[in-house]
Amino acid sequence: MRLDELKIERVEVFAVGLPTRRSFGVAGGAVAVAGRPSVRVLVKVSAGGVSGWGESTPIPAWTYETAESILTTIDRYLAPALLGRPAWDLDGTAAVFERVINRGFSIGAPLAKSAVDVALHDLLGRAAGVPLGVLWGQRRTERVELAWIVSGQSPAEAAGSVAEGRDLGHRAFKVKIGLHDEATDAAVVEAVRTAAPGGAPLWVDANQGYSVHAALRMARRLDGLGVTAFEQPLPANDVAGLRRLRDACPIPVALDESLRHPSDLATFVRLEAVDIAIAKVQRTGGLTLSRRMCALAEDAGVELMGSGLTDSDLGLAASLHLFAAHGIGTPVDLNGRQFIESPYAGPTVRVEGGTAHVPEGPGLGVEVDEAVVRELAVEVLDARPGTQGAKAGT
Repeated sequence: MRLDELKIERVEVFAVGLPTRRSFGVAGGAVAVAGRPSVRVLVKVSAGGVSGWGESTPIPAWTYETAESILTTIDRYLAPALLGRPAWDLDGTAAVFERVINRGFSIGAPLAKSAVDVALHDLLGRAAGVPLGVLWGQRRTERVELAWIVSGQSPAEAAGSVAEGRDLGHRAFKVKIGLHDEATDAAVVEAVRTAAPGGAPLWVDANQGYSVHAALRMARRLDGLGVTAFEQPLPANDVAGLRRLRDACPIPVALDESLRHPSDLATFVRLEAVDIAIAKVQRTGGLTLSRRMCALAEDAGVELMGSGLTDSDLGLAASLHLFAAHGIGTPVDLNGRQFIESPYAGPTVRVEGGTAHVPEGPGLGVEVDEAVVRELAVEVLDARPGTQGAKAGT
């Protein structure tokens, strides 16, 4: 069947509990807890005998979408609006999504929308028999270097975390700050710099944890440690504060949570309030809008860095295709493998020595074992029609 003949027939939604390798926290709270399953929402979209998969990562400590809200948003709003639509019409799908779940400050329910958008990309690549880079006509690199994440450790423990990352081949490090008092945060970063190889890329991420004055104090403490970026120091909607901070900050300011839609980046560019834009597939509602945002950053002369949302292998692959398409050369924060496992994935992303190889298989290049997905399924809503595991459009 030709791509232009594929019509969306079915959308299935699964909440799954994935094994957690180690605990992980950000300024807003816990992201993963060792010994407790990490919940991810997987989406399967089918058309013309072909299926594609996508992933959403509910992290209430990071943003407002929960496993429950993602499931109901997809099952009760997005999926019914998609059934019967052309699978190839990604731009039209983005417009439909905005009508069905409208904007808040910049975009509504981006994590839920991202899972479906990524699944559609996977479906189209599989239908065409090519990886996403070939489908897009854009892949500038075959490998992406991964950073090792230091999060929640004391200064004394930070060296051990760096050593673990080095043993696995990682040559770049990212430190989560805003988890301690300012002096301890600075001491953790200094400990990482001391333990990391000389000249290793090192950047910090406050996940909106500071005020303008606190961020400036922290930046001055970190200046001289070779920190390459200060990621999202202020609340996402503090546009005026970020403008003030960029004027006075001795370290380049990178924006993550502030950039939920390409129009957000356009605003910060016009205000000269951003040094670095973080590309993040789920935060920006999927690959369609993420590609637009990356192209805008390139055209505006804004540096791009890459990050994920503690994704399992489906999300990891989607991010790798995006970052490879735009040639993001700095090490990226795709930390899923560090903190969770992906037992549903058969042949999947190859990571060697801290470097991820961009998948060469069709679509995302991740083979999903649906039987394992169903075994991993967990109930996050009451067992009634239209909830977890339900099949939209059946």
